[in-house]
Amino acid sequence: MLFCGSSSHWQLISCPYLSYPFPPAGSWGNKNMSPAIALAFLPLVVTLLARYRHYFRLLVRAVLLRGIRDCLTGLQPEERAFSYVLTNALPGDPGHILATFDHWSSHCEYLAHLGPLKGQILTRLVTQQAPECVLELGTRCGYATLLIAQALPPGSRVVTIEMDPQTATVAEKVIRLAGLDECKVELIVGRSEEVIPCLKAQYRLRQADLVLLGHRPRCYLRDLQLLEAHALLPAGATVLADHVLFPGAPRFLQYAKACGRYRCRLHHTGLQYFPAIRDGVAQLTYLGPG
Repeated sequence: MLFCGSSSHWQLISCPYLSYPFPPAGSWGNKNMSPAIALAFLPLVVTLLARYRHYFRLLVRAVLLRGIRDCLTGLQPEERAFSYVLTNALPGDPGHILATFDHWSSHCEYLAHLGPLKGQILTRLVTQQAPECVLELGTRCGYATLLIAQALPPGSRVVTIEMDPQTATVAEKVIRLAGLDECKVELIVGRSEEVIPCLKAQYRLRQADLVLLGHRPRCYLRDLQLLEAHALLPAGATVLADHVLFPGAPRFLQYAKACGRYRCRLHHTGLQYFPAIRDGVAQLTYLGPG
């Protein structure tokens, strides 16, 4: 219906073009729709939570709770872990210090390091190969450094590089608490891409028989190519790379498999302290420049 006519004579006429059934006033954005939509998405949310529950736990422990603790304490996770180790571990006993780290990481606060399962792979390689010199990229809290050092034969040494000065300070304390001197473990503070070209001239590292990559997976390929370019890998050297599946290092793995200079093996493992999250350690054997 429509009113039309002059201002003084209005007439009611029918207009078929305006007969579309508009919804009643107030029905737009009906609040009764919200529970229905929520119920429709509930099975999807439950499925996602069930399927990715381990990743949600990791997110909560490694990101959310860590951020809260950082704000409350003003300390880095490595500093909090070291306080616990200093109180509970036996000085001069690398094995007991490692076990204390494991207890802290599994029961108190998640700490990103190699962990006991991957540590067995590393320890076995060091024991079997008895390298003269091991190069570690990414000292973190010093966990893997202790694993390597206690498995090395007399006269061998570890050169480890850590980018973050605060983390390096903690690692230095952990290493010395374990009773390892600078002849056994040398800690270098700096970025790996800046330190690697100086290893021969400045740090007397002629070649590394075993290299552990544990810093940032996105840097693995760059640093591996730097080691090649500066002739720091002898034929037969082993390169062990952590976290190649989670968060992953696809370009590094692709290069190692395609370049023809490495024999590759992948150790399938779980993420440390989250075994349901698939991860892996890549073991590369350098065949020479080719």
